[in-house]
Amino acid sequence: MTTQTQKQISVLVMSTFAFTVCFAVWIMFAVIGIPIKTELDLNETQFGLLAATPVLTGSLIRLPLGMWTDRFGGRIVFFLLMLSTVVPIWLISYATAFWQFLVAGLFVGVAGGSFAVGIAYCARWFPRSRQGFAMGIFGAGNTGAAVTKLVAPAILVAYGWQAVPQVYAVAMLVTAILFWLFTYDEPSHRVGEHVTLRDQLQALKDPTVWKYCQYYSIVFGGYVALALWMTKYYVSEYGFGLEVAALLALAFSLPGGVLRAVGGWMSDKWGAHRVTWWVLWVSWVCLFIMSYPQTELTVQTVTGPQTYHIHLDPWLFTVLLFVVGVAFAFGKASVFKYISDEYPHNIGVVSGIVGLVGGLGGFFLPIMFGALVDLTGIRSSAFMLMYGVVWVSLVWMYATEVRKLDVIAKKNRPAEADTLE
Repeated sequence: MTTQTQKQISVLVMSTFAFTVCFAVWIMFAVIGIPIKTELDLNETQFGLLAATPVLTGSLIRLPLGMWTDRFGGRIVFFLLMLSTVVPIWLISYATAFWQFLVAGLFVGVAGGSFAVGIAYCARWFPRSRQGFAMGIFGAGNTGAAVTKLVAPAILVAYGWQAVPQVYAVAMLVTAILFWLFTYDEPSHRVGEHVTLRDQLQALKDPTVWKYCQYYSIVFGGYVALALWMTKYYVSEYGFGLEVAALLALAFSLPGGVLRAVGGWMSDKWGAHRVTWWVLWVSWVCLFIMSYPQTELTVQTVTGPQTYHIHLDPWLFTVLLFVVGVAFAFGKASVFKYISDEYPHNIGVVSGIVGLVGGLGGFFLPIMFGALVDLTGIRSSAFMLMYGVVWVSLVWMYATEVRKLDVIAKKNRPAEADTLE
């Protein structure tokens, strides 16, 4: 007979594996979109739209998927979700027009909704004291972005970009079957029949939920956006070939996924607030440096004009990108630790709302990246935009959390002083 511990491990391992495959499929256009851009002669904004289209449906569907997970259980919802994407993934290889890629991308994007299902499914198998770590391990499925950066270029170079969606379609089908065979259902994890749709949607009125949405829009939405954009950025900004550019982009995608489990452990140990606060500060500093464009500065000296070239070389840039990837990994885990602590009974719905808004960040940001490049001609404008989004999160967090803690601490000091006297 299978023990409870064995069920926990099996559910967590298979859910993480399934989410990795889903995430790899979700950002497939980050790699195959580059040769498609050349074939169709797309501008930067159109490329951003192509790369981000799957993110749109993957984000919008997260709320209903989270609700269905609470009501019907994560196992059946996750399984059916994966099966529904197999045919659309395969059909991408037959697309020839821009609109066809966009339509196929909308259907394939459903794979990105797997996060809202898996995070609630896995969390309920573990006690609250270990939920942060468990959700962090599941969230490490974000390394699907790194998988695509490693696997897709090799397939593309050897067999053409059309082979990538075909391989991914077969992988998704096999993954769905394995998931069904090695996972379990627990009826007690579902909400009761007395919980109505209206009850579930009450979370939309909670301002705290929207604050977590803002945090997640940068640590996850920003992660997805940069995972989609960085291969293209290395090619355009530094002139690297596709394979080298994809490899360097791993400096962001890989830690951004693998270290999420570490972020979950840190959130269990030190609390979601403290981890998120430092994540935002570190990201803010790095993005400020990364946003500085290549500049020619001429200074009038006593010996005549002297011109200096100010720029980030690709290696320093990659180090900063790596640091941002690590910070985002910790932040993705800490935001969901907030949710599991404060909303244990409707984690599916709240995670669906937060995941939806965070995913929309991953949809809109690449489009805005492309639009900013087309408008300004400055490629680092993408990091200027993200710097601003992080700044909004820092201000909001200070006003609602840090300042409140400072006020409480000041109120407690006189009482402590009286006790000492």
